[in-house]
Amino acid sequence: MTSRPSRGALPRRRLLALAVAAGVALSPALVAATSLTGQALPDLSAPATRGGGPVAYPSTTWLTEPTPDPTDAALRLGLAPYHDLSRRINALQATSDRVSAEVLATTAGGREVVMVTLTAPESPAQTRLQQVMRDRIVDQPAQAAGDRELARSYKVPVFVNANIHGNEWEGTDAALRFVEEWATSQDPSVQGALASMRIHLVISMNPDGRVTNNRQNTAGFDLNRDLVTASQPEVVGVRDALIRTQPTLMIDLHGYVNGTLVEPTTPPHGENYEYDLFVKHALPNALGVEEAILELGLGESDGVRPPQVPLRDWAEGWDDWPPIFTPQYAALHGAVSHTIEVPLRVNNRSYNLPEGKLRRLAATNTDIAHAAITATVGYAVEHRSELVADQIEIFRRGRSGERQTPVEQGLFGVIGPEDVYLTDYPRAFVIPVGSSQRSAPAAARLVDHLVANDVEVSRLTRPAILGGTPYPLGTYVVDLHQAKRGMANTILGVGTDISSRVDATYDISGWSHALLWGADVVSVPEGQRVRFFGESVAAAAASGTMPPSSTGWTLRMDDPADVRATGHLLAAGVALEWLDDGSVLVPAEARPAAAAVVADEGVVLAAAPPGAGGTSLTAPVVVGVSAGPEERWALQELGLTVEALSTSALNDGLELSDLDALYVSSGLVWRDLDEDAQAELQAFVADGGGIVAHGAAGVALNEALGLLDVSTVRGRGDANGVVAVENSDGPLTAGAPAHTFVYSPLWFTELGPEVLVDQRYAADPLVSGHWRPSPQGGDGPESAAGQALVISGTSAETGSRAVLMGSEPLFRAHPKGQYATVARALVWSSLSD
Repeated sequence: MTSRPSRGALPRRRLLALAVAAGVALSPALVAATSLTGQALPDLSAPATRGGGPVAYPSTTWLTEPTPDPTDAALRLGLAPYHDLSRRINALQATSDRVSAEVLATTAGGREVVMVTLTAPESPAQTRLQQVMRDRIVDQPAQAAGDRELARSYKVPVFVNANIHGNEWEGTDAALRFVEEWATSQDPSVQGALASMRIHLVISMNPDGRVTNNRQNTAGFDLNRDLVTASQPEVVGVRDALIRTQPTLMIDLHGYVNGTLVEPTTPPHGENYEYDLFVKHALPNALGVEEAILELGLGESDGVRPPQVPLRDWAEGWDDWPPIFTPQYAALHGAVSHTIEVPLRVNNRSYNLPEGKLRRLAATNTDIAHAAITATVGYAVEHRSELVADQIEIFRRGRSGERQTPVEQGLFGVIGPEDVYLTDYPRAFVIPVGSSQRSAPAAARLVDHLVANDVEVSRLTRPAILGGTPYPLGTYVVDLHQAKRGMANTILGVGTDISSRVDATYDISGWSHALLWGADVVSVPEGQRVRFFGESVAAAAASGTMPPSSTGWTLRMDDPADVRATGHLLAAGVALEWLDDGSVLVPAEARPAAAAVVADEGVVLAAAPPGAGGTSLTAPVVVGVSAGPEERWALQELGLTVEALSTSALNDGLELSDLDALYVSSGLVWRDLDEDAQAELQAFVADGGGIVAHGAAGVALNEALGLLDVSTVRGRGDANGVVAVENSDGPLTAGAPAHTFVYSPLWFTELGPEVLVDQRYAADPLVSGHWRPSPQGGDGPESAAGQALVISGTSAETGSRAVLMGSEPLFRAHPKGQYATVARALVWSSLSD
């Protein structure tokens, strides 16, 4: 068993509920007597504990009102510029007791991601009681299911997310219009709705992109691909708000698909959802949204086609398989959720339409998004009891360890066998500590990520035997008999190969933090006895260790933390040595600096064997990077010194003499370089500069420069997923994780005599994802089996070194366990012979 911090028991008697609602002081005896568990109710005047948030409603946060920006991209559309959002929200907070605002995040551009909450006023005691009920729905769902007071008094949460893609603007304006209407409406139905629900609206999730007319945020990330990884501050803020508010119903407003696209989706459906409970509400709400849009009376003369619901209208092609999208992520926290795509394109090339036409299109889109919000809120009002009961049932199934219930075939006349996606949950996951030097910082990072995603993690306070294996004190255990088991299994499960079930998927099809983040994770099958003494984890324990040593220490570059630590040591003036196994030697006289990186980065140092030595490293490697923004971000996360590189920069006279190595995956096209730029690249290689490259651009550069003598085979372009690999014991991949990620995979054949294979596809490579061979064959996973995936070599003429990768080791901040492979390759390639 594991001890958990008590969030308190919910009162059962009507007398207590009425007293709390009225703010009447309660005696401890009365509270204890009416508690379901016999434990005293928490102090209802204290702040809510589950993730913070307001202590009463309204909760006024006066937002910064920026200086007007005449270049704001929304202005040309006749929509609200960013600088106007805070002014309008502040005015609403000043005049309405139904409106509260809070800042969820601050972007890299210094702008605020703001969430507005609409609800009837609540005292601190009433807000605290709502929090107790919300916690109980998760922590004690079996009892919550039978509690009539909860069913009567709980304010059902609805969540609206707008403008996650910066140049899909209109959801913001629709959300603002909705808030302004409901803030002062005297309509009894509005007043009644606000007394029984909270409506949370993220006004603009991507204000940087909104202002600059970009889909991505300032860092270049598509935020609607980042939810399960949460690398960006905007995503962290919205993720935390979703967990804290625990919505029963959620919509994410996008553009542009004509007619308006309203989820639920086609197959494949996420296997970790309770899909029978999800689609029970998702399709009826979608039909209600469709009806509300049709009632606007828009038609062909407006350029608007009838709405479409993928589950009803399409065979496949718009799925909810990966948990990277905001609605699909929200479903793992108990929400019935939808993406809604308004119809009339006003971004990209369409942004250059005549301004009058552009404004008409944007106004129509705003009307449609507003109708979607209104219809969704209306569904929540009408089906409040069922939504709450079904969310409770999701969490009850999790805590009881029940098997999933298959969705009823024939339901609504659209559900067929192709819609049934189930998974077999393990009984538990174990994250060992001290099992390997490589996994220590990775395990700590993974545990913290689990906790941040509201997954319950325990740390053994006594040794235990789990699944027949003994584990020591301090081992982490994730018991899958918990409310958020779907979230836990999404992060820690290996995923599923769905290649045989659909022809193609909308985005990625494989992911696994357990396999791709570098930690050791053990699955305990269902049916195994899981009994242990543990404590609930709020944060991972410190992972760094450093034994006494008179010969110095070795630091294996196996993890991003190791790479950062290496950079810190070099920046502090510590003379390191690169060893043949890809680790670095830290001299004994650098004990203070070594102790600092152990504490700061959580790395594990081992005592160096006597006489160990290698190639001197005296300064951080300076890397010229020609790659997408997500890869540049990952390299900077590693603490590497990065300089921008591109075709245009070289043509403009960029010199490479100050760089140690180049990382190339896109943006550098040999045929587009002028003669001087080509000569600059050739001189860089001739002087021993290193090259690390992957993808089509990397292969083309290798051929142009004549670096490695290889042939390349390309897999199907949309193939992607987690693949098993075999690593060599050389300096690039010794000790690297046994799994990596591929997208449009490559492999290398006909290797020249100077080429070494550092990483191969395993005999049965695809673990999870979607990878079919094309009709002509020869490019499926069975063809890739055993083939070279990462190769390296040294030029006999110049002594320069090159590394080619057929995988995606820096993909979307996800395969963190392979980050260090890239770093090792960059260091190794910079050490010319």
